[in-house]
Amino acid sequence: MALISVGIDHEHASLDLLERATVPEHEWTKMLRTLVSHRNIHEAVFVSTCLRTEVVAVIDRFHGAIDEITETLADATGLAPEQFADHLSVYFDHDVATHLFSVAAGLNSVVPGEFEILGQLRRALELAVDEQSAGGEVTELFTRALASGRRVRAETAIARGTTSFAQAAASAALDELGEDLRGAHVVVLGAGQIAGGVARSLLSAPVGVARVTLLNRSPERAERLRLELADQRVEVGPLGEVARYVATARLIVGALEAPAPVLSRRDLGDSTRTTLIVDLAVPRAVSSDVGELAHVRRVDISDLQSRVARALGDRRESVVAAQAIVASDVERFLADQRARGAAVVVRELRERFDDIVASELVRRGNDLASLNEREREVVASLVRSVVAKIAHRPTVALKEAAGTDQGIRLSEATRNLFDL
Repeated sequence: MALISVGIDHEHASLDLLERATVPEHEWTKMLRTLVSHRNIHEAVFVSTCLRTEVVAVIDRFHGAIDEITETLADATGLAPEQFADHLSVYFDHDVATHLFSVAAGLNSVVPGEFEILGQLRRALELAVDEQSAGGEVTELFTRALASGRRVRAETAIARGTTSFAQAAASAALDELGEDLRGAHVVVLGAGQIAGGVARSLLSAPVGVARVTLLNRSPERAERLRLELADQRVEVGPLGEVARYVATARLIVGALEAPAPVLSRRDLGDSTRTTLIVDLAVPRAVSSDVGELAHVRRVDISDLQSRVARALGDRRESVVAAQAIVASDVERFLADQRARGAAVVVRELRERFDDIVASELVRRGNDLASLNEREREVVASLVRSVVAKIAHRPTVALKEAAGTDQGIRLSEATRNLFDL
């Protein structure tokens, strides 16, 4: 069995394709159950964020698993496989660890070092564990990747300054509007982690917004976020009345999961008020026709990517330091994995020899019938001693080479020679 990672992400696919490849949260359980029902997939974790849709799995046959994962993604997204096949990111065996550790460290994020990805990976693993689609191997992989991600943020300055996707969005709004946000009304579409992060950043900004309205399909969730923010400037409203609230908004932030846009050109009416829309949702929360309005400026994920790339500056050294930590942690993980593999082979080899001795003593029982109990025990002890001496050198060699490429070759040879 081997590890594989198959996904669509913002580094290799357009925002339009990412939108269409997004799987709603209420479908994730079904995704996991479908994945592990396939012949070649034994364990699976499904990760779905605004910029990443990915399957990490323990598999048998490489090509068979690729076909099964692609088929599952196609069914879940409604896309034909040929629509995204050329944009898939595929990692196999040891490269899966390098990839996942880098993702956890925030090295593959729009905002390097952002914290939100850690929570997203942790929730994906927790769901897979709850659904019993995550076994020991993939659980260990994710656990170690999350630990490495926390280490990167603790030991480098990669998370200095703007450390989240939400903060980057708030910074973009502040850069665009500046003093125009003072005393302004802000509407946030959504009540999840990113929506909360944006609202928190705007409320703490020195410019001083007057009011933040949270609009969400679930009023209860929006109310929970309002209580968490603990700011009297925050109010909650029904998403169905979006037109009423945006009529007075200077800034609108889209940060919710919806199958179709919840804000259209019609909702903005005939207002000529200059409005900035920051749409972070995938699929988009704001329809494309809104951008046709002369008084509306729009910022989306691709704009944020460009802004962050320009702002990296001296954090590039921190990225290099983070990459070094990831490389070290990956090598340690792989060495531990190889060592565990050698220990398993040693145990199986000993069990194999013990089984042979036991079965031979039983098979030759009649030949030993003339011996008394003490004499039979002497014979049995002699046989076990000879077998143990024969097994000693292979066992020592396997242990000494554990964690190396030679150890892998010795383990494979031992399995083949002794039919383990």
